[in-house]
Amino acid sequence: MTSVINRPARVGVITDQTGALSFMGIANANVAKVLIGDINARGGLLGRSVELFIEDSATEDSAAESAAARLVEEADVDVVLGGIYSSTRQAIKGPAVDQGKKLYIYPEQYEGEECDPLIFCTGPVPAQQVDPFFPWLMQQTGARRFYMPSADYIWPYTMNKRVREVVTAEGGSIVGEEYFPLDHTDYERTVDDIMSTGAEVVFNTIVPPGLTPFLEQLHHAGFTARGGHIVCTYFDENFLNLVPAEHVEGLYGCLDYYRDVKDPFSTELVNRYDALFPGSATFTAGSACTGMYRGLKLWEAAVNEAGSLDQADVIRALDHARIAQGPGGPAEMVPGQHHVRMNMYIARSEGGTFKVVKNLGHIDPKEREVGR
Repeated sequence: MTSVINRPARVGVITDQTGALSFMGIANANVAKVLIGDINARGGLLGRSVELFIEDSATEDSAAESAAARLVEEADVDVVLGGIYSSTRQAIKGPAVDQGKKLYIYPEQYEGEECDPLIFCTGPVPAQQVDPFFPWLMQQTGARRFYMPSADYIWPYTMNKRVREVVTAEGGSIVGEEYFPLDHTDYERTVDDIMSTGAEVVFNTIVPPGLTPFLEQLHHAGFTARGGHIVCTYFDENFLNLVPAEHVEGLYGCLDYYRDVKDPFSTELVNRYDALFPGSATFTAGSACTGMYRGLKLWEAAVNEAGSLDQADVIRALDHARIAQGPGGPAEMVPGQHHVRMNMYIARSEGGTFKVVKNLGHIDPKEREVGR
């Protein structure tokens, strides 16, 4: 067996290259290829090349679990990154973290509350999306009545709980909350309920493949035509390409990056990505591309600071790692929390594109410290 001292560094990425989330997962794989290629073009990491192992989780948690086992047992990677659905994170966690004791970086925006010494999360959490966004929305629109149609898994339950707390604290109310299987497609009764309750805001956590039929049925019922607002905190430019623009006209989101963010670094990064992958899955935040970028760059910074691939040394350095540039702006791990402080933006869909309407600045994740 090759010793860890002499062999190349090894990075494992698990992402949905096929299945319902392939339009997101392909983009994640593309980002990993670009960044690992950049490292190797600069001479590698600590003087050694970096090998990239990409596994297709096929939008199936069982496939993600098997992929994680292969990366740990066969490839013996130094770090695992990936997963979009929260259930996929849990599927990866079993063989990678619980059994394999490997460092795992989860790149997607999610419900928060992951707290493990071996897991770092590089996407936004509720304190960065719900907490600053909903008071702003209520002030701007005057809306007070919220309806929450949801997919039936952990992320929507946790997000809805946080939304209920914030909305009621601001004097609003929740007039409906429902959960559906991921493959559910008939929302006629729910849309009727949304219309009859006088809901002013629909906070959507339905995900593909149920997303497209829900938005179509809501549009045909005239929800936005009567002045209603759709909110979806994971919606990005990739999702805009899935539905007719009129179905999501005026939709509000809150993410760590949109293509309308025009700082020079973000613009250059996205232009380079588009040139390398023309017509492929778009570089976006909701697809976890930004979290994948931050995860790999923060891991690279931690390895360089540690001067070693020893996992304990890398974790100590990763706990306070930071990058001065990234999509949407700089980012840094909050020491002890294993989550990232980053810039956040509120955007609105206009004519098939997102326009940033509010730069919220650097927002803390406010997650509990690991070990507490």
